[in-house]
Amino acid sequence: MADQPLVRLTIEGVPVSVPQGTLVIEAAKQAGVMIPHYCYHSGLPVAGVCRMCLVEIETTPKLQIACATQAAEGMVVNVLSAQAREARQGVLEFLLINHPLDCPICDQAGECELQDYVFQEGRSRTRYTPTYAKRFNPVEDFGGDVLYVPNRCILCTRCVRFMEHVAEEPILNVSERGDRAYIGIHPDRHLDHPWAGNVVDLCPVGSLLSKDFLHKARAWELDKTPGVCTGCSQGCNVNLDTRTDVVVRVRPRANLDVNQYFMCDHGRMQYRWMNRGDRIEAPLVAHGHELAAVSWDHAFARAAEIVRGTAGRAAVLASPRASTEALFLAKRVLGRFDLTAAFRVQRVSEEAPLIGVPNLALRSERAPNVTGATLLGYTEQFEVAVKALSGSAVVLVLDDPLEGVSADLLRAAGQVIYLGTVLPDAARAAHVVLPIANVAEEDGTFVNRDQRVQRYFQAKVGPGMARPAWWVLGELLAELKLGGPFGSAAEAFAWMAAEEPRFGGLSYQLLGTRGMVLPAGRPAGVGA
Repeated sequence: MADQPLVRLTIEGVPVSVPQGTLVIEAAKQAGVMIPHYCYHSGLPVAGVCRMCLVEIETTPKLQIACATQAAEGMVVNVLSAQAREARQGVLEFLLINHPLDCPICDQAGECELQDYVFQEGRSRTRYTPTYAKRFNPVEDFGGDVLYVPNRCILCTRCVRFMEHVAEEPILNVSERGDRAYIGIHPDRHLDHPWAGNVVDLCPVGSLLSKDFLHKARAWELDKTPGVCTGCSQGCNVNLDTRTDVVVRVRPRANLDVNQYFMCDHGRMQYRWMNRGDRIEAPLVAHGHELAAVSWDHAFARAAEIVRGTAGRAAVLASPRASTEALFLAKRVLGRFDLTAAFRVQRVSEEAPLIGVPNLALRSERAPNVTGATLLGYTEQFEVAVKALSGSAVVLVLDDPLEGVSADLLRAAGQVIYLGTVLPDAARAAHVVLPIANVAEEDGTFVNRDQRVQRYFQAKVGPGMARPAWWVLGELLAELKLGGPFGSAAEAFAWMAAEEPRFGGLSYQLLGTRGMVLPAGRPAGVGA
């Protein structure tokens, strides 16, 4: 749209210029005016069914819906005029006739657009005194993670349009007509599409609910933190919702260059491991055949002694769930050795695309930083690296990649330094164990499959003495007099950007919350 001619119009007295073809509802955002709406969503086809976005356009005799009216040259739009406000009050009054007053038990309370608009410009009290009770229909299980509460439904049809036009699996519809209408589902189908959970996010009221989040928390109890999904290499932008340092929900965060407004159900459920209770909470150092808790100073001194006192071959075994900063610093710790660096990633045979959105899918690589590890010189020959451990003087293990690796294999290596969140049986053979934070407990970056570097932010506090991997490795580098320490993840990233040409010129400030494609990377939006 950047090459299209601009049209000039006035919205609530504010002059704006927008590309030709822009809808009035979007143009109003540039004037700082949010026009109330229910059925309209930027990622869905226009339906124009809720009539909540009625506005007054001078020289036009009737009110117009802003979601289906294109901005025109010289147009003057009044959103807050008496006529427009009265029309929207009428729409709200009709919506509330059968809507139950169950806000105290509704998961959407505090995030509900019906609540917001009624408070903003609804009537102070109802004029409707029905002879009969409000319409009632029982809750329906749509399958997958979705429950449907028809009593709350305002028939905006966002869910119907998502499944039909974006997922391209039209199994929802509007059944019946008039005051009997409800959202129906194909009698022989369930809402088990890999991206079906998005209908819950799209619902503007509490009609579609997540079974997983049901009654877990009230919206005002949640802290929302920008993050990046760890489910695959797509790198969907998300918000981590936490309550008292427990992640209770993951929802998509809009980024038109990566995932638009959506995320898959696999990624949506990738949060329970962030709340594991069997975490390492203190540094451990081997004394005989036992691991004993020690101070950080003691642990760093022992790890540095191991690195200084050995020579020859070394290996870094890493997980592509580790941050780009941690992957870079781990190699720096063993930089003077003949180094092998490898990672292991789970791969599946098929991807699950969201058909209506180009270049968006649940990818076959089920880890967020496969591209980052590859760019930093790690190979995927993990099994080869494990077999060669017996010839390594030092092995640094980063972020729990040891599934299927026996303690005997690690014991066959020289000295083992393990950085992880939990302590699997194989890691009990380590000489030094350094507890690190997981992705919800630290700042860092991942590089997605389109080579877009994206930041994630700390959402909760780590347990005990666990610290971010960039901090742990920075302190170890300082103990070895090889660099560091770092006061923030931004400092660690800045050092990596100075040392690694592919990341040159980037900074946390430039990345912001939407990320940037590496200069030689494939631009986002271009398919593989």
